Amino acid sequence: MKRHLVSAADLTRDDALLILDTAEELAQLSGRAVKKLPTLRGRTVVNLFFEDSTRTKTSFEVAEKRLSADVINFSAKGSSVSKGESLKDTALTLQAMGADAVVIRHHASGAPARLAQSDWLHGSVINAGDGTHEHPTQALLDAFTMRRHLNPGLGNDLTGRRVTIVGDVLHSRVARSNVHLLTTLGAQVTFVAPPTLLPIGIQNWPCEISYDLDSVLPKSDAVMMLRVQRERMNAAFFPTEREYSRRYGLDGTRMAQLPEHAIVMHPGPMVRGMEITAEVADSPRCTVVEQVANGVSVRMAVLYLLLGGAVFADAPADTPRTDSVETAQ
Repeated sequence: MKRHLVSAADLTRDDALLILDTAEELAQLSGRAVKKLPTLRGRTVVNLFFEDSTRTKTSFEVAEKRLSADVINFSAKGSSVSKGESLKDTALTLQAMGADAVVIRHHASGAPARLAQSDWLHGSVINAGDGTHEHPTQALLDAFTMRRHLNPGLGNDLTGRRVTIVGDVLHSRVARSNVHLLTTLGAQVTFVAPPTLLPIGIQNWPCEISYDLDSVLPKSDAVMMLRVQRERMNAAFFPTEREYSRRYGLDGTRMAQLPEHAIVMHPGPMVRGMEITAEVADSPRCTVVEQVANGVSVRMAVLYLLLGGAVFADAPADTPRTDSVETAQ
């Protein structure tokens, strides 16, 4: 990993812990009357979204503004992209405008990597989700939330914790990023899904596979329910929604099988009554709202480390450094 965050697989254990620990320090800002740091004053960050997004785009924008960056929101709809402009020409335009970082969400898997590997941009590239490939900042905020509940403390990882990820793994970039990052942090990951919603070659992933949700729940420290992504489906992957919900949905009865300390997670948006019932979604054990708040802190940490503070291994020698979050205040 150089100056970009394209894949969770690029993060070493030390990289991941650096981000989580920095996010823990930055999270303290949320309790202040003035929630801003001057760290990225004078830096320009472009949010380049080729797909609709509310949660991720807003989270990045809040994070950027709390670090005092100049923010440009670029939506493909209504722009030159809708008239046929290529990714290359869009990137060259942003470079000409002096973009220091580009946060990109794209419907094509691999688009952020292409941008990072090209010479079209001189700034950092942060992957905010590409097709069915990866969503590294979502995995980081998930790991941050798990650590706070299951093994709190700076420098701690998730060694020995069992995480169960349930649902549409085939179309989920969140699942792919999470299996990489959680394994790096020492957790044991189990996927539970219908065979039709598991990708080819999953037996080579660093995880366990189960088709029986009830057998896995009693030994899970965290259960992450994935949304059924109808917009990416082009075939009948399960008979009916009712059948899917009966076998793979999380309701109050199933939640009661979890250990007392276990948490329920969801990357959002939730489809209530499908993969998760309202009873579970509104229970104190569900961390969905907390994950949104943690997402701002984690994305602040990523931007801070890439653009303003300490840097990941192999970053360019001229990258600005500071010793801690406190020195930037």
